[in-house]
Amino acid sequence: MKTRIEITLHPDEINNPDLIRSRILTQLNLSDDNHLYLQLIRKSIDSRNKRTLFRLLYEVGIAEPLESPYAFIELQKVNHSKSVIIVGFGPAGMFAALKLMENGIKPIIIERGKDVNQRRRDLRSIQQFDVVNPDSNYCFGEGGAGTYSDGKLYTRSNKRGDVKRILSILIQHGANQDVFIDAHPHIGSNKLPVIIKNIRQKLIEFGGEIHFNSRVTDFVISESQILGVRTNDTNEFLANAVILATGHSARDIYYLLAKKNILIEKKLFALGVRIEHPQPLINEIQYHTKNKSEHLPPASYSLTCQTKERGVFSFCMCPGGLVVPASTAPNELVLNGMSLSRRNSPFANSGLVAQVMEKDLIPFEKYGVFAGVEIQKSIEHKCTEMGPKSQTAPAQRVTDFLNSRISDALPASSYIPGIVSHPLEAIYPEPIIESLKSSLAVFNNKMKGYVTSEAIMLAPETRTSSPIRIPRDKETYMHPEIKGLFPAGEGAGYAGGIVSAAIDGENSAAGVINFLNRE
Repeated sequence: MKTRIEITLHPDEINNPDLIRSRILTQLNLSDDNHLYLQLIRKSIDSRNKRTLFRLLYEVGIAEPLESPYAFIELQKVNHSKSVIIVGFGPAGMFAALKLMENGIKPIIIERGKDVNQRRRDLRSIQQFDVVNPDSNYCFGEGGAGTYSDGKLYTRSNKRGDVKRILSILIQHGANQDVFIDAHPHIGSNKLPVIIKNIRQKLIEFGGEIHFNSRVTDFVISESQILGVRTNDTNEFLANAVILATGHSARDIYYLLAKKNILIEKKLFALGVRIEHPQPLINEIQYHTKNKSEHLPPASYSLTCQTKERGVFSFCMCPGGLVVPASTAPNELVLNGMSLSRRNSPFANSGLVAQVMEKDLIPFEKYGVFAGVEIQKSIEHKCTEMGPKSQTAPAQRVTDFLNSRISDALPASSYIPGIVSHPLEAIYPEPIIESLKSSLAVFNNKMKGYVTSEAIMLAPETRTSSPIRIPRDKETYMHPEIKGLFPAGEGAGYAGGIVSAAIDGENSAAGVINFLNRE
């Protein structure tokens, strides 16, 4: 017989397997003579009351073994198979490639950036020397934007595809099995590169190709059908179809699509700041104590509210994390958050962003479909002018922001390139400022102490999602005008985060498989 049992434990009980077994036996009204098979399938933290608890959900087999929960995959050799070009080797491109190779189709991966090891040098150049490589940075390179910005795997995309399958594949290539059971799974920017490297090596072993330092500069199109791509203005790659999985910051791809008269659409997004608190303060607020148990992780939060006409929400929350420069060009400043697997930084940071509305784009309407891109660029360029270096971030204490007051001094920050005091009202449109101010009062009611002079707001957080959507048919996943072109992932406007992008990559690959089977 099989059943499921949920038990609750205090943090100091979480590593006691004998106690866990005893609790399960008690709930089942069984003696210890019964042969039990236990499989933990979900672990979450419940801090709604003053005493924080762990909730553990177990699959229990009573005298009946349990099957493995993992959905590992098997690739096929594809040396002499049909081929598909995949532009971008982030989660969407990576999982599209695996899906194709499961079905005997060869992926030819075109990646503008460097491999995960070589990317580190360019990240160091941004952090320490104010030098931005436009093809290798926190957004571009093997693994995509998620590789060096936390590796969070939490998603609400269950209706779009099999989340457990994505997590299983990550475990198969080196992720800790905890990602399969944690309510908010996380790998960490120090661990994810190894997993990505393992996936790349497996793709090559079975006949796939990957070309680094290869930026797409043109599409090869004949009679409304895409035949391939050109890279670095000189090299040409031809294949049976193209999956476009370039990420939300590959603006040159949007401009190329427009130049080729390939339909793209304007998409609304959100923008705001990174808000940073001392991690012990967030722990105290969330766990209701100054003395956090060593068995509890650094506390996180998720906040959302509606302020008059627009929503405001926390985004990409990084407990025990760092604020990092995610710029993709020398004349811009973009911020993001990341954390390592141990999440042991003394700071907690999160995006705090407000929805952009159609009326916010009116001053940029002359740019047509690129109005959203231009509002992003205007803020990103403005921020580079406010500090001694282009990657110095303008910042303001939360309490000073609410009182429209310049911060005379700023607290310590995790942001390595440095911060400079500057009023945020000089950076953002007034409606965004007013929405952020209104939201802080709401969030402080939800988390008493959230508004404090110890917290700072750093600008700008502008790349929450793509301001452009590349349209596709809902059934075939193919572009409505260009035969064989399959837009995928965050850059196409259909995902947000590692897991949702991976699922969308798989779905797009399934569309390609159906297309090739009909050809």
